[in-house]
Amino acid sequence: MKISDVKKVCVVGAGRMGRQIALNAAIHGFDTYLTDSFPAVLEQVDSWSKEYLDGRVVKGKLSSEQVSDRLKRFHLAKNLEDASDNAQVVIEAILEDRDVKTEFYKNLNKVAPKDCIIASNSSYMVSSIFKDLIDNSSRLANMHYFNPALAMKLVEVVRGAHTSKETADFLYDFAIANGKTPIRVNKEIRGFVVNRILTAIRDEAYFLVENGICTPEDCDIGVKGGLNHPMGPFELLDLTGIDLNYFSMEDRIKAGEPKPHGYEIAKAKYEAHEWGRKTGKGFYVYDKK
Repeated sequence: MKISDVKKVCVVGAGRMGRQIALNAAIHGFDTYLTDSFPAVLEQVDSWSKEYLDGRVVKGKLSSEQVSDRLKRFHLAKNLEDASDNAQVVIEAILEDRDVKTEFYKNLNKVAPKDCIIASNSSYMVSSIFKDLIDNSSRLANMHYFNPALAMKLVEVVRGAHTSKETADFLYDFAIANGKTPIRVNKEIRGFVVNRILTAIRDEAYFLVENGICTPEDCDIGVKGGLNHPMGPFELLDLTGIDLNYFSMEDRIKAGEPKPHGYEIAKAKYEAHEWGRKTGKGFYVYDKK
């Protein structure tokens, strides 16, 4: 398949990542259909997309005519069947839960075109976990965007042993067509490239905090001042979501790994609904205006 063959893109999951992936595709000229199992979430996306694009006009990034064109390409679908009907590309951006994703891929295999490319946006689960749920799994791969997807340029294209070269090459080109800078991950590994490096930093940061060696605030100051990182590990956790970090830890444990450093900290934050910026409090407190 060529990029010029793509007439419809389906994105499943209208949370923070999914909605941005979908709108980014529409901004870059693809007719995009976004769906979610929760209607209330789609209602939020309708107003959010208009506010975002209006903001681009104010900043001089888009004209009013361009915004009108982009909105015509950005569609909200009530169900998976409508969203995926006749789609050439389906991007999954749902909850990072293996059981939830398993049910999704079973349902997708029933309704989506049998020749569409299927990409998982999971930040750490390899697509081979779900390959037996998809007819012709050579069209299945990981395409991992980074948060916030509208701003971050990097995309990881992960080719599993089941993924055809044609699928991996197409997703690489598709990322470029969406204004992104892709990298190839030639073998599956949990967490891919960037998140494996980030996990090593994060595990050490948690170790330092849980052993009373430093506070999250001082750790962040040290990493920014000493390593020249734009954000410290705990600031980044608040941005990406402590809930997602906790889910990732749980998945590591289920996979047979020892309990990661910081597990009890992340669990307590998760149970207290202190997930970071999205809830107004994580390791830091935010003004939710």
